Amino acid sequence: MDFRGACLILCLLLLANPTLQQSPTKKKRKERKDTVNSTVIEEMKTQIEDILVQLNLLKEQQALQTVCLRGTKILGKCFLANPVKKNYHAASEDCIAKGGSLGTPLTGDENDRLQDYVRQSIGPEEHIWLGINDMITDGQWVDQSGQSVRFKNWETDITLQPDGGRGQNCAIMSLSANGKWFDENCRAEKASVCEFNIV
Repeated sequence: MDFRGACLILCLLLLANPTLQQSPTKKKRKERKDTVNSTVIEEMKTQIEDILVQLNLLKEQQALQTVCLRGTKILGKCFLANPVKKNYHAASEDCIAKGGSLGTPLTGDENDRLQDYVRQSIGPEEHIWLGINDMITDGQWVDQSGQSVRFKNWETDITLQPDGGRGQNCAIMSLSANGKWFDENCRAEKASVCEFNIV
């Protein structure tokens, strides 16, 4: 093979594989550029994820503001009445689906204000589910997070509540009894109020 043939083959090989044409310096620059691009892409992904988290928080806050506008604000919480009568579990699931829980007054003042809100929004003779029950251990009343209930407003003058034993494991607030609490069969159908903590 003559010199011209060898040069021709070498040129064809160089044309066929452009990476052979690049000098080591060009390869390093390309690798650095690829690394920088990967870093930039990862940073952008992180920023997008942060933006999505902030957007979801804003959506939750907006939804909470809507709830507060339709319902009422009481001591750092929003309450929204639901006059549709459901059993305890259905009412609880409905509140959870909306991002809240069944209303659970923590003080006498909150109980009184919740009673006033329910009287105005649902009616003066209603009973509403409260977010407390003694399903696990009879007589140990807990809220929906499983914490022992500290504030209690049982009706004790006439009927000595809670008096239902194992058959009545869910609590209601009775407006006709001035906001006093009664134990009730969880399958009974009552109105409810969802509560939402204001962040």
